[in-house]
Amino acid sequence: MHYRSAKVRPPKPIIIVHGGAGDWPSELHNQGLRGVRIAAHRGFRVLSRQGSALDAVEAGIVAMEDNPVFNAGRGSTLNLVGEIETDAAIMDGRTLQGAGVALLRDIKNPIKVARIVMDKTDHVLIAGAAARQLALAGGLAKSDLRVSKRVKAWKEGLHKLKNNKVQYLSGTSPEILHRFLAKSSDTVGALALDNDGDVAAACSTGGVSLKLPGRIGDSAVLGAGLYADNKSGAATATGIGEQAMRLVISKAACDLMRHRKAVSAATKVIRYSTRALGLGTGLIALDRLGRYAVAHNTRNLCWAARTVDGSTAKMFGTRVRS
Repeated sequence: MHYRSAKVRPPKPIIIVHGGAGDWPSELHNQGLRGVRIAAHRGFRVLSRQGSALDAVEAGIVAMEDNPVFNAGRGSTLNLVGEIETDAAIMDGRTLQGAGVALLRDIKNPIKVARIVMDKTDHVLIAGAAARQLALAGGLAKSDLRVSKRVKAWKEGLHKLKNNKVQYLSGTSPEILHRFLAKSSDTVGALALDNDGDVAAACSTGGVSLKLPGRIGDSAVLGAGLYADNKSGAATATGIGEQAMRLVISKAACDLMRHRKAVSAATKVIRYSTRALGLGTGLIALDRLGRYAVAHNTRNLCWAARTVDGSTAKMFGTRVRS
């Protein structure tokens, strides 16, 4: 007697994006939510045309890099000496191929440079002038990434540092983080599941405000800022990058999703991060069955999701304190 194996219905395509964790001022809520809705729509349009999850997350990130309300691409924060250095990365859950770029200057869409590194080199992380040369060789556009609100925030940050006599490299760095960084939106990210059941992840950032020149955050690092694996799912982090790197937080979430739903994995990881390192981290996760989660220990996390059944956009997810 022959038995037919039950057909497994492929999951519905989905994209979920975030515009950063932190303390979003109320006057920016509408702009932020509108921005993530547009990004999710752009990514889902790729999926609805039978495009790949990889192309979908790239499209979503580009939409947010071009929107100055977000700390990525145009609108990136300034470092301690008033320069903009951007990071980005992308990863394919089907092949486990991925790449990041760091310390990019005046390139309009850093996520596109990460895609070039992944598709056209043998490397996983390229930084600085070499990454910029790859971007220019690939025909990518240059742009002045400064916007007035970021320049103003930089000047105000320097003034506060001076008046409070806080030494950036001293042991009081947690005070600096809480005083200056928790109030700035941080990083953009995107996760997608396509019609073939493949997952992908991408993220991009201008980094934390007043960072030291040359500082590279989690957004350029596979496993920390993002991770994708068809056997589990995809995740991308936001918040204080040093925390995400120390815990390899996105890979940890994906490992848990081998046996847990996205919401359980994301909540568990953020709870552990809170206990181990304190506040300052958010995460979006998408498991291989298309279930997603948003977890954070910050006041806000701006995000949106889009499926064939409709869309959702909010300024918070599951808020985890301990």
